[in-house]
Amino acid sequence: MTQDLIRYDVLVQEALRGVVRKVMGEVAKTGLPGDHHFYVSFDTRHPGVRLSGRLRQRYPTEMTVVLQHQYWDFEVTENWFEVNLSFSGVPERLHVPFNAVKGFVDPSVEFGLQFEVISEGEGEAEPEGPKLVPIEPSTIPTPPVEIARAEPAEEVAKTPEATPPESEPAAEPAATATVVSLDKFRKK
Repeated sequence: MTQDLIRYDVLVQEALRGVVRKVMGEVAKTGLPGDHHFYVSFDTRHPGVRLSGRLRQRYPTEMTVVLQHQYWDFEVTENWFEVNLSFSGVPERLHVPFNAVKGFVDPSVEFGLQFEVISEGEGEAEPEGPKLVPIEPSTIPTPPVEIARAEPAEEVAKTPEATPPESEPAAEPAATATVVSLDKFRKK
């Protein structure tokens, strides 16, 4: 078999990360349209990922966040995104390079992508490359960690800033916010 010197797998992965970047950039400017919302999974060990020691301890390898109703100060650049969320009453600012993103799902339109994480300066992905993920109830990708659920932005101002014990489960959404876990889409 002929060796792929052009590296189509890397080109496709970069193009699909560009889709995620463009969508997130538009949402940062204009907000989420209709019922769209995102599950974004990323490698917390990747160089350039910035999150608190508390979150890093709780999610040592991978974290999935939901961007739906309650997030603020969402900023997107060519190389990274930042967003403020609240976890167990504590506001957190996440900084995530796009190369750290492992998965992007918009369940409202049954769209999803899975990526191989690209190390800084690596420039090459695993030979398998990105995958378009069919989003049907039986094929939702299962993240290897629990989903970090953020609290509503209004609750941040009312909640005292105290660090909860590490054994505390992820915050439950407030009654006004609807967060759907991936388990809801799986066949039982």
